[in-house]
Amino acid sequence: MSRRVAKPRLDHVDAMRPVKQAGVVSTHALLFFAPGAAISVGGALMLLHVTREAFLFISACMLTYGYADLHRIGYRYFYRRRFISVGVPYLCWTVIYFFVSLPGSGLDALSGLQHFGYLLGTGYYQLYYLVVIMEFYVLFPAMFWVVRRFSHRPWAVVGVAFGVQVAMTTLMHWNVLPAYMRGYYATREITSYLFYLVAGMVVALHLDAVHDWLLRNGWRIFAATVVAAAVAEGWYVVAARHAVSWMGAASDPLQPIVIPFNIGAIACVYLFGVWLVAPGRSRRIRSMAMSGSDNSYSVYLAQMLFVYALADLGWRSLDRVLPWPLVTATGVAVVFLACVLMSSVLARTPLAVALTGRKRERWSTWLPEGLRRAADGGPHEPVRPVGVGADPEAPRSWSDAASAAARSG
Repeated sequence: MSRRVAKPRLDHVDAMRPVKQAGVVSTHALLFFAPGAAISVGGALMLLHVTREAFLFISACMLTYGYADLHRIGYRYFYRRRFISVGVPYLCWTVIYFFVSLPGSGLDALSGLQHFGYLLGTGYYQLYYLVVIMEFYVLFPAMFWVVRRFSHRPWAVVGVAFGVQVAMTTLMHWNVLPAYMRGYYATREITSYLFYLVAGMVVALHLDAVHDWLLRNGWRIFAATVVAAAVAEGWYVVAARHAVSWMGAASDPLQPIVIPFNIGAIACVYLFGVWLVAPGRSRRIRSMAMSGSDNSYSVYLAQMLFVYALADLGWRSLDRVLPWPLVTATGVAVVFLACVLMSSVLARTPLAVALTGRKRERWSTWLPEGLRRAADGGPHEPVRPVGVGADPEAPRSWSDAASAAARSG
């Protein structure tokens, strides 16, 4: 195996992760704490489903960026790294959620074992994201060969993938495809997200050009995204009220009408990530962005533990005295911060890699910088400058663990 060449870290892409993760937690908070009958809740959920596509876009982009020299690295190294960063946390958290949900399930030993096997194959609740990304890992060498083979015509590659995405999503939405390619199972199949994966790979191969184009057209992209969101919400309201019978189910998480919004939203989050880590930004903001990136994989993995806990404590009933949007937003903050705290503790134990996807850290790193110097007995290593990156293999955040940035997870 050839020695890998260190690449600059994509700090602005790292900064996308906590933003996207806040969207994931918001989705589940709406489902558990908001009034389900409210049409505004359904409309918000329709747009928040973009977090799934953003996850896969970031994963594909970072995997391609980190493993552009896959032919030199070797497949054994590649898949070993992927198993450690994704497979191990997936197995561990599937076991955790299985036992958390076991009390009151009425399952005996045999049915419990069968149910556990089902969870492993389909992904427990939010863990199905990792099922899709593992499918992508299997196909990555072939997909990367195709994308690089036609890298001189990137728009053609993206255009074909976009056409396939629209066709697939349309056929799903109007129940033309067989049942195993719609609804529940469609969310767990790589074919449902082909465009976002291919787009992420193409962006990684043409990162400088795409980056410059996005910066030049930021306000146009934002305006177009707002328009796309309004169109999608209008569609949802009409479909939810059954004003037009042929519009299909409003609750369908994979709808062709949201594809333009998804693209714009991902671009907007990218630009926000650039803003967060810009050289002129305060050190505190940049540190918070990187800390959020470090902990975002753990937020993704552990969030349902705290959502369930709040639900058991009757969090939703707070809407009797407070507006439900405030109840939901506060629930999001509580879940997110609880996950970050848990992650920071676990990352300093032998369970760090298995449960957080992060390299184990010293307990002294929990201290403020001044105290840390004293604890370490000398000067502390300066904060990593923005844009200067260590080896993309260095374990760090969920990008690696669930997507790909070849760092660890």
